Amino acid sequence: MNVMQPMPAETANAADHQAEISARLERLPITREVFWARNIVGAATFFDGYTVIAIAYAMPVLVREWGLTPSQTGMILSMGYLGQLIGAILFGWLAEKIGRLKVLLFTILLFVSMDVACLFAAGAGMMMAFRFVQGIGTGGEVPVASAYINELIGSKGRGKFFLLYEVMFLLGLVGAGLIGYFMVPVYGWKAMFVVGLVPAIIMVPLRWFLKESPRWLAANGRYGEANAIVTRMEESARAAGKELPEPKLIQAPVHRKSDWRELFQGVYLKRTLSIWAMWFTAYTVANGTITWLPTLYRQVFNLPLQTSIFYGFLTSVGGVIAAVICALLIDKVGRKRWYTGALLLAPVPLLALAWLGATSPIQVLVLAGLAYAIVQTVTFSLYLYSAEIYPTRLRALGTGTGSAWLRLGSSAGPILVGTVMSSMGIQYVFVSFAAILIVGAIITMLFAVETKDRVLEELSP
Repeated sequence: MNVMQPMPAETANAADHQAEISARLERLPITREVFWARNIVGAATFFDGYTVIAIAYAMPVLVREWGLTPSQTGMILSMGYLGQLIGAILFGWLAEKIGRLKVLLFTILLFVSMDVACLFAAGAGMMMAFRFVQGIGTGGEVPVASAYINELIGSKGRGKFFLLYEVMFLLGLVGAGLIGYFMVPVYGWKAMFVVGLVPAIIMVPLRWFLKESPRWLAANGRYGEANAIVTRMEESARAAGKELPEPKLIQAPVHRKSDWRELFQGVYLKRTLSIWAMWFTAYTVANGTITWLPTLYRQVFNLPLQTSIFYGFLTSVGGVIAAVICALLIDKVGRKRWYTGALLLAPVPLLALAWLGATSPIQVLVLAGLAYAIVQTVTFSLYLYSAEIYPTRLRALGTGTGSAWLRLGSSAGPILVGTVMSSMGIQYVFVSFAAILIVGAIITMLFAVETKDRVLEELSP
């Protein structure tokens, strides 16, 4: 078997090294190393999802225990997302400078330490503060992890492989629902945060089994390290009986240092603005819905606590089922077509719910749950798309700044629900959500680019 030999350092520049590393990764199957990297990082992402939504299942108890107003409830739900905004930008930038894995470890330690702090919150103000700092950690973990996983695999089947990893975040949401249903009524709201300590036990030791992204190493002039990692992956593939074709070099990427201003230059300007709009509109609706539903069932419809939590859990399960369907089909359908269709379809049940008046919890469970499931196929897969539309030098930064709009949307959603419900009524919440999604669909239709089956370096010069 002829294998592409590494270029001598003295005769090849950094861009050539990037092209070579990319070409060698493109022809690789999913190796044992990549499979376990996805699973280990996926475990962290599971608990990130759990941590993000845990407060929603604690909130029906806290509202009564602390005598919270709708405005205070909305602020507590939103503060974590405001912290995530800062974390996404800060750690996305830092991951371009010092590497993916160092940043991942720090973000996990940060959000776990704040999980401990939340156990000692004695009122709304303390909970807001702790959730804000915790959000900085959770906001940094997911975009950096997304860039890392994307950089380990080739273009063929990338969507399915990556999105099955992203399902771990949604399973974290479901896990929070299960814990909330079984433990909060018995042990109180603090049970949600005790369980959130698990990632500290699991993730810190496992982190040492991971290797840095070879694409990032090559882009930062560390070709020897990148070559050693890819060589081990090639040996692993051959040991598993895989035949490796000759690497096919594409045009070498532009070699330059990471600079945030490039997000707004050339082909990246339209990509940046369109992905920001997609993040914001989809997450305003998705997280505005899922974080408020248990409290709505409890406060508006006066359902028992366990029933309120169970209905919220069913909505999360619906989101996971829809996400798995998306993961299996998005490589065939394409990113742009899927996003446009989903953002146009989800407003239908929301407008039906508004027309019916949202007068019963079953109406809300079925129609709001259906809309959430459809939108969830967009929200959970935008990390895939964001990482695809930027080059290695901008991937973590572009994904981080894009997902900062996720945090703004996630923060705006609960506040919007509280404000509109207090002033106009619950049915107008769903009208507002439908209008936001239609705006997102129009922007996607006009400006999004298709990325399926295309090599990362081909997509982004």
